[in-house]
Amino acid sequence: MTRYVAFLRGVNVGGVNLKMAAVARAFEDAGFSNVRTILASGNVLLESRMGVAAVRTTAETALREAFGYDAWVMAYDIDTVRDIAETYPFEPELEGHHSYVTFVTDTAVLDELAALAAKAGPDEKIAAGQGVIYWQVRDTGTLDTTIGKTMGKKRYKSTTTTRNLRTLGRVLR
Repeated sequence: MTRYVAFLRGVNVGGVNLKMAAVARAFEDAGFSNVRTILASGNVLLESRMGVAAVRTTAETALREAFGYDAWVMAYDIDTVRDIAETYPFEPELEGHHSYVTFVTDTAVLDELAALAAKAGPDEKIAAGQGVIYWQVRDTGTLDTTIGKTMGKKRYKSTTTTRNLRTLGRVLR
């Protein structure tokens, strides 16, 4: 069995409100074991014999069937998430800033988002990692930043999701 983290995109923000206990049941009903949710923002720990691509599609199907919404899930084995968090390239706990990781499953989108670093203002840092965009911004006006304005576009919905670095720490405990 492999331990995975499934990050649900857009859960409990923007109108998709799900109870994490119901999400856990949907995952268990889909055949995953040792399912546990972390926080109310769509972070699910689970075990499966499936590969990562099958975990993702099975989880998306389970959520769509259980809750009737257009679910998007980014799935990673736990060691990959740990490596991503540990290689955060900026000062992780910088006073007055938020530290984020955007998980990206499409390489063209990853390249497009990484190119935004050239347009970033002085209070925004952007760097590409292995399948992720690392991002740090002041803790005021996050949505008015280069990444903030870009990530709201519909075309990124199925291939990206963002987590605060502190959330990743909670997931990895």
